[in-house]
Amino acid sequence: MYYCTMNWDDIKIFLEVARSERLSTAAKRLSIDASTLSRRVHKLEEKLSTKLFERTVEGHKLTQDGEKLLQYARQMELNANQALKNITGDNIHNSGQVRIGVTEAFGSFFIAPHLIELQQSFPNINVELLHFARNIKISRNEADIAIAVEKPKNTSTIISKLCDYQLQLYGHKSYLDKVMGRIDPSQFSSYRWISYVDNLLYTEQLSYLKELDANIKPHFQSTSITSQYTAIKSGLGIGILPCFLAEQDNSLIKLCPNEVNVMRSLYLVTHPESKRLSHVNTVWQYLKQLVSDQKALLLPEH
Repeated sequence: MYYCTMNWDDIKIFLEVARSERLSTAAKRLSIDASTLSRRVHKLEEKLSTKLFERTVEGHKLTQDGEKLLQYARQMELNANQALKNITGDNIHNSGQVRIGVTEAFGSFFIAPHLIELQQSFPNINVELLHFARNIKISRNEADIAIAVEKPKNTSTIISKLCDYQLQLYGHKSYLDKVMGRIDPSQFSSYRWISYVDNLLYTEQLSYLKELDANIKPHFQSTSITSQYTAIKSGLGIGILPCFLAEQDNSLIKLCPNEVNVMRSLYLVTHPESKRLSHVNTVWQYLKQLVSDQKALLLPEH
């Protein structure tokens, strides 16, 4: 019986291409030439006598065999990292890097301003916030912890509801002055609206205006919640914002609180092997405690 062997460099190359889905991106991260990387991937496929990637115009997509190898390769990587931490004693002392994949709004306006206590209690834990405008692929190790706006269906990950949060309608005085100081819910479609770009939404959880009035046509759209926030703040129009963002800006005025009250949920997601690392589990528990302590910001009273 013939058994093929793979070295660790093969695994690292495979993992990077699987995660980035693009040779150019993977090559840059690995600091090697893209053509060299392509040859290495082909040689690995020849060695395994199978096709690991489908080459498409959108990039390299894993085949069924590629998905199988990914599970083993990721386990090898986690075991190697765990071994290093145990040898150096880092894991015992809650030390290491924790990557949190999160939406722009929650990462910038809720998590980042509340990391000081974590830093003070665990100075050897370094947090990286990665803003994703799509679903985060925990199985491909894009992050240690993901905060998702809808409950994932992946049964191989650990999923826990983090919190509910409220979104409401906000505007600035400079725009309200143009509409005689009030917003009439029965005339929603007549106002200037700020919103997301509908056809670029990665989840219907971000499609708020459809819940208010199907006739609303936004006058300004952006894939960035920060751009929407600054547009509303400048008086360009009105729009739906998370309360944890808008309530921190006294220049914004909450509008129609009884008629507009959008609720959404967030979910914590991680891989079982990652959850067993003390520094990852510490950040997981910290996030759980943080949303409990800041519930009034997430779900403010009218």
